[in-house]
Amino acid sequence: MKKTFTLIILTLFSLLVISQTKSLHDFTVKNIDGEDFNLSSLKGKKVLVVNTASKCGLTPQYEDLQKLYERYSSKDFIIIGFPANNFMKQEPGSNSEIKQFCSSEYNVTFPMMSKISVKGDDINPLYQWLTEKELNGKMDSKVKWNFQKYMIDKNGKLIDVAYPKTNPFDDQIINWIEDKM
Repeated sequence: MKKTFTLIILTLFSLLVISQTKSLHDFTVKNIDGEDFNLSSLKGKKVLVVNTASKCGLTPQYEDLQKLYERYSSKDFIIIGFPANNFMKQEPGSNSEIKQFCSSEYNVTFPMMSKISVKGDDINPLYQWLTEKELNGKMDSKVKWNFQKYMIDKNGKLIDVAYPKTNPFDDQIINWIEDKM
């Protein structure tokens, strides 16, 4: 009887924890200009979250990210860039310098956020959520390098991750955007 009762309690607790898993929409971040950007404003859109850097061998991915954004932004899709200086100090600039670089070099029009940390002791809470199954309810992952891409569904739930060298036009990303996964 005690074992059955304990099992019932554990099951109910597990269901409660799962139902309380946060979504992308529970976070507020700062945009590149330092203003609050409530991610709940993205409800109903698929979101590609990308950590970026301006002095990386993968920096030319900005061009394809911009093209991807232009192609699918009218179809409830958005990209959000998060500059980060976690990998060999490849994003040393200030937010204003990053904004200028993205605009002048790659004509980036998708939303860019303020520079954050995507790993380590000072990891941003959003990236902690993205990388810990205990928090996102889907998977554990490590941010391996600049330009790692997290796919979030229209309800703010983590769906998948594409690692840094994955081109933004890879079938994994296109099939997710076009609901072919």
